[in-house]
Amino acid sequence: MDSPAADFIREELSKPSLFKDERPLSLEYIPPRLPYRDEQLRFLAHLFRFQLENPGSMSQRVLITGDIGTGKTVLAKSFGMELAKEAKSRKINLRYVHVNCRESRGSLFLVLKKVLIDLIPRFPQRGFSTEELLRMLMETLEGKKLFMILTLDELDSLIRVEGSAALYNLTRVQEQITKMPRLSLICIFREIQQLQQLDRSTLGTLQQNLITLAKYSASQLYTILNDRIQLAFKDGVISETTTQFLADTAASTGDARYAIELLWRSGKYADAGQAPEIRPEHVRKAIGSLDIRFSEDSLLGLSISEKLVLLAIARALKHSGQPYVTMGDIESTYNVVAEEYGEEARKHTQIWKYVQNLNTLGILSAKTSGDGVKGRTTLVGLATTPAEETERWLAARLEALKKIASRKALLR
Repeated sequence: MDSPAADFIREELSKPSLFKDERPLSLEYIPPRLPYRDEQLRFLAHLFRFQLENPGSMSQRVLITGDIGTGKTVLAKSFGMELAKEAKSRKINLRYVHVNCRESRGSLFLVLKKVLIDLIPRFPQRGFSTEELLRMLMETLEGKKLFMILTLDELDSLIRVEGSAALYNLTRVQEQITKMPRLSLICIFREIQQLQQLDRSTLGTLQQNLITLAKYSASQLYTILNDRIQLAFKDGVISETTTQFLADTAASTGDARYAIELLWRSGKYADAGQAPEIRPEHVRKAIGSLDIRFSEDSLLGLSISEKLVLLAIARALKHSGQPYVTMGDIESTYNVVAEEYGEEARKHTQIWKYVQNLNTLGILSAKTSGDGVKGRTTLVGLATTPAEETERWLAARLEALKKIASRKALLR
């Protein structure tokens, strides 16, 4: 007799999916192209040209910095892999190695051990000091006549734990051991202020070759998401409007990783409900699972009029199936809602103030209309929770308030 787990697995495998390949939505995936990073790739190619034209003539040190999700890691990996491929075609013995210093607990010893294990698969696990590992790395490169580009990702962790000495030793050791420069460094910093802990000479070298990655805009995130959609999903399962909604949401952080994570989770929610496409409701669920911007306490603190306006927005969004609705849609739905709950409908100016307050609280997201909408108006959406869930929660609370008001009226 099969276990329930086996039954659930077979049941899940029998369901259709909107995905054709989930790998392009993973953090480890290196895409075939990096939109809006051509300038940085070109600069890296310029800096490392000597590795292909005159290997061993000099070593290189590069600093890449930028906020989370600006593509620091994928830029370095994409470039390093392509450079190693080109070197192989030219019969140059060059290897690209990428190590995350945070995962190595900010320890140069663990960083070096990972590098040596990559070079020597049966490398002994114990019995060496950091200095011995450093010397062994350089002797191995010399013995194999190998050139290496080593990327130290999240180098902030290494500097925070070991100070400037770790990077200084890496940049100086080959001067003492190898006959020619064999080790080049790409250093990735998240917190640029950590650079202040470096000694002046090391800092000066890094700052000469500084690459700063800016946050992505909404339009740039839209392009990035479209690339991943084509790779990860079947045709026609997500509309341009919903993709733009995803991009607009992530634009507040400029974080491509966050945008891609939202896309993946939205697809999962759509699959779980066996929906034929990814809809704004699935995106809102994904946002809520990643970034809870408000709690029930903040909703409880709203006035009755604000609750009615929010309920009207939720109903309008649910009815339209779109990420945003216009102020006109909100007002017409609000008038119905106010009558339903026996409240006097407020005028346009007051409704607009309520919308502004809800937007400030992070409950709503608002933007000015663009192409496809006649005239200039404000488009309003829910920031995190799905419209149906918001409607259900508010309706239950408003019904309870309505009953309390009826009881008080009977007691008078």
